Amino acid sequence: MCLAIPMKVIEITGNTARVEQGGVSRNVRVDFLENLQPGEYVLAHAGIAIERVRPEEAEETLRLIGLITNEVR
Repeated sequence: MCLAIPMKVIEITGNTARVEQGGVSRNVRVDFLENLQPGEYVLAHAGIAIERVRPEEAEETLRLIGLITNEVR
């Protein structure tokens, strides 16, 4: 099973973006997404931004992930 996490784009340099979520930042490739801008959300999986996500959808997904992880603890 694969899991892609919504992450906020902080900065873009060429085909790489610095993304952040919950205090964790990563560099991901953004070759598949045209005209990506800082402040947008993407689904990041295995070092690649695979899809642009609306902010409302990203926030709801992150809220649900938080509920699941709190239940597991």
